[in-house]
Amino acid sequence: MSIVSHNLKTDYSDEMIQNNDLNRSVDSFISKFEVVKHLYRCGAGKARGVAISVIFTYLLKLVFMNKSMYMQMHQGKFTEAFSKNAVYRFLDNPKANWQKYTIELSADIINNMLRDLTSKERRDAFVIDDSLFDRSRSKNVELLSRVFDHCGKGYKKGFRLLTLGWSDGATFLPIDFCLLSSTNEKNRFNSAKDFDHRTLAYRRREQSQTKSTDVVMQLLENAVKAGHSAKYVLFDSWFSEPVNIQRIKKMGLDTIAMIKKSSKINYLVGEEKLNVKQIYSRNRKRRGRSKYLLSVDVMLGKEDKVRGLNPIEAKIVYVRNRSNRKDWLAIICTDMSLSEEEIIAQYGKRWAIEVFFKTCKSYLHLVKEYRGLSFDAMCGHIAVVFTRYMILAINRRYSDDQRSLGEIFFFMVDEIADITFDDSMQIIFTALFEAISVVFQPTEAKMTEFINAFLGGLPDYMQSALSPMQEALTA
Repeated sequence: MSIVSHNLKTDYSDEMIQNNDLNRSVDSFISKFEVVKHLYRCGAGKARGVAISVIFTYLLKLVFMNKSMYMQMHQGKFTEAFSKNAVYRFLDNPKANWQKYTIELSADIINNMLRDLTSKERRDAFVIDDSLFDRSRSKNVELLSRVFDHCGKGYKKGFRLLTLGWSDGATFLPIDFCLLSSTNEKNRFNSAKDFDHRTLAYRRREQSQTKSTDVVMQLLENAVKAGHSAKYVLFDSWFSEPVNIQRIKKMGLDTIAMIKKSSKINYLVGEEKLNVKQIYSRNRKRRGRSKYLLSVDVMLGKEDKVRGLNPIEAKIVYVRNRSNRKDWLAIICTDMSLSEEEIIAQYGKRWAIEVFFKTCKSYLHLVKEYRGLSFDAMCGHIAVVFTRYMILAINRRYSDDQRSLGEIFFFMVDEIADITFDDSMQIIFTALFEAISVVFQPTEAKMTEFINAFLGGLPDYMQSALSPMQEALTA
């Protein structure tokens, strides 16, 4: 056998092994979380013909095998037991409630798997954000509109994909979505198809033309009704109007969000109404290497008897902008029991949704795989991509989390620790002793004498935590 043919055979064998592993992972996910059952419950089932499990499994695996249905058709390698029209009819089903499907599937995963791997003390959160769904080369797509691209700083043809997700700090899962068109009819290139106002297809299109802040409340309400729960709601400054934060508080959820540097939005500080810039300029800042510059307790919002809203307490934390050290950012939190450091740490979980969007667009073919004109089919394709991401998220959690190994967990670890007490003590006192050594420059004998005297006066549990550090410093 020649070297070339041997290498080809080896590569082919490796590909076969990878495909078998892929098939087992996808099939295991579909079976464990009863994906087909969720599809039928949400109206995506078929009365006759090829089973939806076959079509849906094929769609899930396409991106992982680096293939497309179009290229398979073009090269004559499409060998499935169904036609391309069966796939299009499946995605274009106006009776399929794709939003309900993703809500229920994610609830099943979170409540029956991830919560068992997460301590009750760990704070989970809903995360809300939107991203450009680009259809720049399209002309006749249903509800196509002009959308502002914040990255490119200009307008493009497409939609805004508004997404609600859940994160426990270790795993992010998408829960619900809405493909938003423009609320202004002048900015829409094409109108929606005509459906009976009682149908799901009409309500889906109506929601797409609704103001995004109202859609966010709908997504949160639907998630809570389906059994989702979280301690906080995280979002960026685009949604942080006081009335929106009040509406979320009325639902029993606390908010942690970035707020706008607007002179039009005032907060009550004592007896004075001040905007976020005035609050910053009139208060003394913290010096040194503090994680935050300033923290102020405020009252936000107005009384609204029609909506049943009342002013609420909140805490505004000012932090230094990493990209511009002379600038600052402001984070607001409605949970007054949290410290400033905890507020900053919790808001950091919002970044998971940015990673989610990047993964879906760059690797899971969110925008480029389906180029059809139907609004229903686009929503169906988004549900497929969200399911692909769920598969990746669950497999990553199984790989990274030792508790997924079964009973061996009880011999190894109780919880994914953010940072242990021992580690915290060692970091603090190592920095302290190093600072003393630099500033006062004692001899080695004096430094050793000081360390032993200092640690000898501490309680036993602190001495045991610091014993490895003591041995290293006095060695």
